[in-house]
Amino acid sequence: MLKDRWNQWLDNLGLRVSSLDALPQLSMLAIPVGLLSGGVIILFRILVESSQGLLLNGGDIESYETLAPLLRLLLPLSGGLLIGLIWQYLKDSTREVGIIHVMERLDYHQGRLPLRNALAQFVGAGLSIISGHSVGREGPSVHLGATSGSQLGRWLRLPNNSKRTLVACGIAAAIAASFNTPLAGVIFAMEVVLMEYSLVSFGPVIMAAVTATTLTRAVYGSMPAFTVPNMQLGSLLELPYVILMGVVLGTLAALFIFLLQRFTGLLSRWPVWSRCTLAGLTVGLIAMIVPEVMGIGYDTVNQALLGNLGLVLLAGIALAKLIATAAGLGLGLPGGLIGPTLVIGAAAGGAMGIMADNWLPGDIASPAFYAMIGMVTMMGATLQAPLAALTAMLELTANPNIILPGMLALITGGLVCKEIFGKESVYIELMRTRGLDYRHNPLSQTLRRIGVASIMERHIETLPLEVDRKTAIEALSREPIWILVTGDNQPVELMPAADLARFLQDRESGETIDLATIPAERHEIESVDFQATLLEALNLLNSSDAEALYVIRRTIPGIERVYGVLTRKDIENSYRVD
Repeated sequence: MLKDRWNQWLDNLGLRVSSLDALPQLSMLAIPVGLLSGGVIILFRILVESSQGLLLNGGDIESYETLAPLLRLLLPLSGGLLIGLIWQYLKDSTREVGIIHVMERLDYHQGRLPLRNALAQFVGAGLSIISGHSVGREGPSVHLGATSGSQLGRWLRLPNNSKRTLVACGIAAAIAASFNTPLAGVIFAMEVVLMEYSLVSFGPVIMAAVTATTLTRAVYGSMPAFTVPNMQLGSLLELPYVILMGVVLGTLAALFIFLLQRFTGLLSRWPVWSRCTLAGLTVGLIAMIVPEVMGIGYDTVNQALLGNLGLVLLAGIALAKLIATAAGLGLGLPGGLIGPTLVIGAAAGGAMGIMADNWLPGDIASPAFYAMIGMVTMMGATLQAPLAALTAMLELTANPNIILPGMLALITGGLVCKEIFGKESVYIELMRTRGLDYRHNPLSQTLRRIGVASIMERHIETLPLEVDRKTAIEALSREPIWILVTGDNQPVELMPAADLARFLQDRESGETIDLATIPAERHEIESVDFQATLLEALNLLNSSDAEALYVIRRTIPGIERVYGVLTRKDIENSYRVD
């Protein structure tokens, strides 16, 4: 009895959240997603930071520079070998992790994110960061947060359109919790991963980000990630130099994407363990010369923002970090790339700031301010997400003076990267390198947001191929729109109820009616799951001979319940405006 009530509640919830106007229900579901994502990110940070504290000198989680040169080689090398050995014994599908994996599952698998991949991400990315590889934590955070939303949707048996929204909630919550940037988390989820803005998504995504940030601030406090003095442009005469800086950073972003693509395809036939070990060796050799490449690198960013690093060192860090990150991630190490882009941008921007201080006349902004501009430009150009980058920089530095020059530099950098070098978002480019494509045309976006349950015709009756007149009349008395005809207890065709009513009116004699032979319009049918989106339904119609679909849900293994029917015209009417 209790199980029946639970199933009925799940059915009603699924019907409510399958439509476009399910904002209240999805906003309430966003709260547990935010708590789950925030909790997972806290656990991940505890694992990484406590291990780094034990491993590094003085308990400083960023002090890889203090390690001896030999240790700077051996630590990433052994970490790469260990990750490679673990990865070698996992299935190919389980090794798929990170933001690209999330985007692929959203586009090709309706947002179903396996738990085993998230566990592999948790362990693998943790080992990567702890062993000093040049990776960030935002990619793993996004994967873990997205899986939290997906798993909650799976447990509640929600339609795929609403599951997609919960995945977006998990992404926003993860970014917000990882960097203490709730607004940037929302924009990142909508601009970088979903690549769409919709009212039904914004409300729940904001709720999830606020929930996760509240949880992590209770643990880590509310201070921004980078503590910098209040800085601004010296004068508007610096704006041409800011444009030049955008050109340079846009070129660096294109180079970074190019190297990532090349390393991703390099040695693809080698065993996984050898590629990861080679990645560790590469990072270790670079770290022997430029130790600042190791780890997430936020200590280096802080030093650049305080103006404590020289021109040659900043230029060396930018180039070394770019190569080490591209090699490590491209050869298969799990980890994120946004953190490294911030380091590259801060170093390159700081270097250009020092040159501006030496070359430009008059009152010039400090090199540290140019480091901030470099961060926002490198991130925005690499992701092709200017709003997400600018919002993140505002929250990370709490300095609104970055807005004007930051907008100018990042739009210049984005145009240079995309229009001159032909590079789209790094995630789109890497998906294409792997033979995938992210379909985000307006029609597909619209159809993904609507579940079949929201527009299916529920006024149906199910009748066998041979039915007596009395049963047929009783069925028609309930005023159905469609008759689902079954044979051997399986639906075989669909006919309008009006055709059966017309036949009964014209033929008053006879007790048994053969529904396969009476004059009627008939439609070939296929089944579609209750959780499917309209995009899935349309793809099913296009790939089969079916003219209509009947919507089913398997409540008990081996037992299917029919909820309604759906025609191509129903799908077309859902997005066409007369």
